[in-house]
Amino acid sequence: MTIIVRKKPGESDDQLVSAFRRKAFSEDVVSEAKERQYYEKPSARRHRRQEELARGRRK
Repeated sequence: MTIIVRKKPGESDDQLVSAFRRKAFSEDVVSEAKERQYYEKPSARRHRRQEELARGRRK
C-alpha cells in the first residue's frame, strides 16, 4: 500500500505531486482510507455491501 514516486531529473515539484496523486487514485488509496476511517463491525459491513449490490441490481 506504500506509494513511492521518485523525482526525475528536470521534473518540477508540481509534476511530482501530480504523479503522486495519479498513482494514489489509480491504486484506490483514497477510497480505502475513507472506508477504514471508522471501525465497522463485520456484520454491518456485510449488510452494507448487500444493500449496495441490491441497489446496483435495481438500476
